[in-house]
Amino acid sequence: MITSRPRRAAALAATAALALAPLATLTVAADASTAPPSSPATARAEATAAGSLWAPRRAEAQLYGSRESTRVSLPVRFVAGEAPLELWSNRPSYGEQIRTVWKAPDGDVTLPTGSMSTFNALDDFVRISAKNLRTGKRLKSRLADVCLNSYGGERVRPDAPAYSPYPQYCFANPYSLGSVQGVQAGWSSPLFGEEGRGVRLTRGQWEVTTTVTPRYARALRLSPQQATATTRVAVTREHDHDDHDHGEGEGHSHGAGRTPAPDARPAAAAPTGPEQADVEGPQPNLRSLPAWGIDMAGNGNYLRFAATVWNAGDSPLVVDGFRRAGGKPMMDAYQYFFDASGEQTGYQQIGSFEFDTKPSHQHWHFRDFASYTLLRADKSTAVVSKKEAFCLANTDSIDQTVPGADWNPENTDLSTDCGSPGSQSLRQVLSAGWGDTYAQFRAGQSFSLKGLPNGTYYIATIANPADRLVESDYDDNVALRRIVIGGKPGARTVKVPKIGIIEEPTEQW
Repeated sequence: MITSRPRRAAALAATAALALAPLATLTVAADASTAPPSSPATARAEATAAGSLWAPRRAEAQLYGSRESTRVSLPVRFVAGEAPLELWSNRPSYGEQIRTVWKAPDGDVTLPTGSMSTFNALDDFVRISAKNLRTGKRLKSRLADVCLNSYGGERVRPDAPAYSPYPQYCFANPYSLGSVQGVQAGWSSPLFGEEGRGVRLTRGQWEVTTTVTPRYARALRLSPQQATATTRVAVTREHDHDDHDHGEGEGHSHGAGRTPAPDARPAAAAPTGPEQADVEGPQPNLRSLPAWGIDMAGNGNYLRFAATVWNAGDSPLVVDGFRRAGGKPMMDAYQYFFDASGEQTGYQQIGSFEFDTKPSHQHWHFRDFASYTLLRADKSTAVVSKKEAFCLANTDSIDQTVPGADWNPENTDLSTDCGSPGSQSLRQVLSAGWGDTYAQFRAGQSFSLKGLPNGTYYIATIANPADRLVESDYDDNVALRRIVIGGKPGARTVKVPKIGIIEEPTEQW
């Protein structure tokens, strides 16, 4: 399983383009406002705009050592107006481009075709340019992708809402289907993440301008003033930093923007009383994505892959485990059900957890979440993966536009809910709109090809294989991925036909 955002970011290259290192330490001047006063007529015209760019008026950066230039971070932010800036994106099919809609106060506005090639950012959202104020030299401008979701969201006026409901990151599976980006009303979001995106500058006084590109400015109704932010950057030679502190640039409201999360703790004790026989109302719906990241292990005998099962339902999948008496490393598993307001309505016992003592695991697994099978061309079983137990976590955002989707789930890595040898109980959750990806970095998942002839096969990812978990639809649990095996024993090859227009990451393991 992918265990953290850094690992997924490395595997999927989801946001690597937004972090250019090393970046110079940036000092922001106190007179940071760049917003000119507006006339009443201008104010009325700008009221329908999605917001505006903001940047500090002045900033400083240093050259270190013998370097003649340094990469300066850009603390540019998008500031929402009286209404939130909310973008919904969906992929109708894997053969079609992503479609993005601005949920404007007066009705949906469709962004230009090709605005997002992946769910990780708006493509070429801004253009960055720089001019040396002494020589007049202009650097070649460049385009930059932008994710409007950010952990660095901040309130910019005292009457702004106390919380932002919007996701704090843009990261997705190659086969994700929908996303949401947003800046809460009266809030701002850094365009280039917490660390900023860099522009390389030499010593001197520079004017750095960030401009929303015309196609987005038109769609979001931004005036030229709203679509532009300029900062004067003074780049000086490094001096003795022991004398005084330059500060750390813009601060961040860590934790701001999170909506209160549902209780991630297990129930205080195993439930008693009658089980809920007929589950009505909101329910999870487990679906499988096509296997991806497919390649051959170095010894040429094992087929490796990543597999994702996600929850497309209107309720989270919540499973609690309670340790059995006698100290045996087993827990009884219970699935809990909730109404539309989040109140618990009942439960069913649905299996068990067992503690996996293998060195690469050392945590509690639920056995009946998914299974992986290699099928022959006629769909008969060729090999069954030894991977049969799982610790549930929200590792990948799959579709944040499904009803009931949780935009900011708590358990996005294994450390939150997989337990330890001494655990007496635990809770594992797969939130609506999120998937759990198991990549090939633990032993046992790959398919052994020993004795299999070359030819066409299918990797089957099967959610809820024993139908133990209660869900709203059991007919959409299987996804097949066609592959072609070739080569010789000990040097097998695999060809993976492309699905639609999806471009998968080239480096997985």
